Amino acid sequence: MSPSADVDPICPLCQRPIPTDVAQSLHHLIPKLKGGKGGPTVLLHHICHKEIHAALSEAELARSFNTVEALRQHPRLAKFIAWVRKRPPSFQSRVPGGRRKR
Repeated sequence: MSPSADVDPICPLCQRPIPTDVAQSLHHLIPKLKGGKGGPTVLLHHICHKEIHAALSEAELARSFNTVEALRQHPRLAKFIAWVRKRPPSFQSRVPGGRRKR
């Protein structure tokens, strides 16, 4: 039995559904700037993707956080995941704390 086309994909970071009307984006597990062009990607809520890039530099992502499991273990991301899981799947917000430097 194949999955139904009307089932929302699940964000691998926060594990909430990603509704079609919510901002979503592809995350390169190895950043394109660090050799990940054409490499594996995962579909995330845009808010989850923004938090990854706010918490980690491209070098950190390439070196130590190039799997969903590793991302979920990062202290800032673990705290974010615990917080965002309490929000509805359509929740959107600005990421506090700004972006990390590359």
